[in-house]
Amino acid sequence: MPSALNFNAGPAALPPAALARAQSELLDFAGSGMSVMEHSHRGKEYEAVHDEALSLLRELLSVPDEYDVLFMQGGATQQFATIPLSFIPTGKSADYVITGAWGEKAVSEGRLAARLVGADVKVAADTGVGEGKARTYTRVPAANEVKVSSDAAYLHLTSNETIHGVQYATEVGATFPTTGSVPLVCDMSSDFMWKKIDVSRFSLIYAGAQKNIGPSGVVVVLGKKDFIASGRKDLPTIFQYRVFAENNSLYNTPPTFGIYLIRNVLSWVKGEGGLVEMEKRNREKGRLLYGAIDGLGGFYTCPVEPKSRSLMNAVFRLPTEALEDKFVAEARKQHMVGLKGHRSVGGIRVSMYNAVSVEWVRTLTEFMKEFAKQNG
Repeated sequence: MPSALNFNAGPAALPPAALARAQSELLDFAGSGMSVMEHSHRGKEYEAVHDEALSLLRELLSVPDEYDVLFMQGGATQQFATIPLSFIPTGKSADYVITGAWGEKAVSEGRLAARLVGADVKVAADTGVGEGKARTYTRVPAANEVKVSSDAAYLHLTSNETIHGVQYATEVGATFPTTGSVPLVCDMSSDFMWKKIDVSRFSLIYAGAQKNIGPSGVVVVLGKKDFIASGRKDLPTIFQYRVFAENNSLYNTPPTFGIYLIRNVLSWVKGEGGLVEMEKRNREKGRLLYGAIDGLGGFYTCPVEPKSRSLMNAVFRLPTEALEDKFVAEARKQHMVGLKGHRSVGGIRVSMYNAVSVEWVRTLTEFMKEFAKQNG
């Protein structure tokens, strides 16, 4: 078992069982006498892992048959550019919702990319308050705040903002914006597979693996086949989603070891009870942590509105920055790491992805109670 309680925002904690499996197979994978990293991506040994990982994604998320499941590279940041390049026709535009720093980056990169093909990006909703470095985000927009253009190529949103701790659809029964006939595209990098979702609501979902399902270097894309088919054909081959779909994500050499570890993580998720169990645990972690934040007389304060509070990345402040530094330092002495807030916003951030256990969060909340008692 790990000696550190890893609350890093990403790359993040991985299930010990998935890492132990990798350790046991590192030098001799499937009796081949070689590591999986040494196998050809065209060989039967690796392809079995590749196909199993794709199959587990389909099974755990109940991905409809009319969707492609792809492994890509370049992180979500590359998707910020590839999506508008691919799917906004010349002379048209796409709509974007901004609820935090990653939404801002998606818009910025999207505009640069769209202009290359004579297109544009517009903001359909923005919940930010303030300007420059003082700009803050504390909520997702209400349904009537999202102004979707009827002729938009798609509406893009970020389901969870790791820096500002703002997340869509955390309350039971809550859902994503209704877009009518406009395709919905979503960056789910930091809350992918925290619970079961209705994939059919989206035309494209993309997620960097390094938060919830694996190591850095792999991006998972779920794309509706007809949406992928609508993408431009005059882009370089490597930037066309259809090429990945037509080649089972094996057009060029994929990040084989990263995909192998995703297979291990997904196998663990399935063995633990699937996404129903993941959601149950994630809600309990949120209950414990936000209960501690709200229940200690104001010593800890969370700036995010309750209905928009992230169950993946909880952010909060202490009375002074000096106390925040002390909190991080003393937590580290008790083997709790990754608690310092993002450099752009400060404070404390607790990332509670699937591999972070309920017991880890319970240990943290007990520390929080004692720290408030000693320093309040």
